[in-house]
Amino acid sequence: MLEVFYYPEFIKSAEKYREHQDLVKKKINLFLQDPFNKSLKTHKLSGKLSSYWSFSINYHLRIMFEFIDKKTVGLVDIGTHGIYR
Repeated sequence: MLEVFYYPEFIKSAEKYREHQDLVKKKINLFLQDPFNKSLKTHKLSGKLSSYWSFSINYHLRIMFEFIDKKTVGLVDIGTHGIYR
């Protein structure tokens, strides 16, 4: 299972989505077990964000992350598609 590092921006942004806290925790746990689980819709970002990846929490919410090494991921931000700006 992967280890996770929470970037300060992720922690700050997560506060805005407290009503989704249980679902976010569930999806992060699923992600840590299998980052490419089909239900997460994990995909690599492009352009200026090409070093990052993203997975879905629900139809609107996404988590942007990066692979730090083979055993560690960094959760960069959480939010709607606006996090890609």
